[in-house]
Amino acid sequence: MRRLLLFFERFDWILLIAVLTLTSIGLVIIYGIGVSREPNNLFPFYKQLLALGIGVIAVTTLSFLDYRQLRSLSVICYLAGLVALIGVLFIGREVNGTRGWFGLGPLSFQPVEFAKITLIVYLATFFTRQGHGRLLWRVFAQSAVATFIYVGLVMLQPDFGSAMVMVGIWGLLCLFAGLPKRALIVIPTIALIAGGFLWQFGLRPYQKDRILAFTHPQQVDIRGSGYNAAQARIAIGSGGWLGKGIGEGSQARLRFLPEAGTDFIFAVVGEELGFVGITITIGLFGLVLYRFVQLAQDTGDDFATLLLIGMGSVFFIHLFVNAGMNLGVVPVTGIPLPFVSSAASSLTIGYLMIGLAESVAVRRRFMNGVIGGTP
Repeated sequence: MRRLLLFFERFDWILLIAVLTLTSIGLVIIYGIGVSREPNNLFPFYKQLLALGIGVIAVTTLSFLDYRQLRSLSVICYLAGLVALIGVLFIGREVNGTRGWFGLGPLSFQPVEFAKITLIVYLATFFTRQGHGRLLWRVFAQSAVATFIYVGLVMLQPDFGSAMVMVGIWGLLCLFAGLPKRALIVIPTIALIAGGFLWQFGLRPYQKDRILAFTHPQQVDIRGSGYNAAQARIAIGSGGWLGKGIGEGSQARLRFLPEAGTDFIFAVVGEELGFVGITITIGLFGLVLYRFVQLAQDTGDDFATLLLIGMGSVFFIHLFVNAGMNLGVVPVTGIPLPFVSSAASSLTIGYLMIGLAESVAVRRRFMNGVIGGTP
């Protein structure tokens, strides 16, 4: 009984409540989109509820398990993610020109979301084993190879947005682990060369059009490549302070706003809940990221610190890109808003990350074997 009380005392309830609140906002918006259209379509809402149920089970289970066991499984995790990314290229389901889903009847799962967390576990373990201080160039290069194997496979789907998220995860983990000397000179040079190569040979025409629409807004055809971003800004602007009400957003209801429940749900939040709704949503994300930072500071385990930084970076990058493309400050790409968008794979993996964070939380000051065993 005492161990159970100590467990609940250390459980980060603020983090969990913030995430559940974000999910509730998403469910309300997704339900409103479903009932406002003719004919009604509540399948995305029910699928999101199912993913939430799986996520809650994952949080409960993982919080009782010892996250430190992942260190010995890091290579297996990496290989599992690798197999999933290769497998989806051959037997995956194609949606909107991207072969990135495993299908089971009406349900589907996007393995790239799973691969993000396997990459984080592998890199956190790899960097932890290198000790403190700056990374050696050899270690830096090895981590880059491991990351860009994943990135290359994701680009073959093609999923440019998720590939860049993986690059961002690696970059932030390298930054916190300690970049090699002169890295701030060498890395931008390599990035420019790689960017030019990617532009010439890696991007599809529609992906180039999205980037050009962002860099040259005055030349954008708002009925073509700039349509999505233009409609998102119209939706946000029309919401005013308090919004039009759930299911009353004309951009989503009348299908002017494409992918309203997924990539552009941030715009629907702005239209239906207004500036107040957007402020609350961003504030909740800020609270989630703050709790990740606090946990990273409180734990005395380098592996846990890097694990939390990696998972927190996923939420931060997704928030920045999704909100940014809705506001017109970054190019449009297929990145869901964590816990809010109608994306069952993203929601499930998001809660899995929360479960790992809770596992760290309940063990951060229990290295004496009271909870979770001895270190």
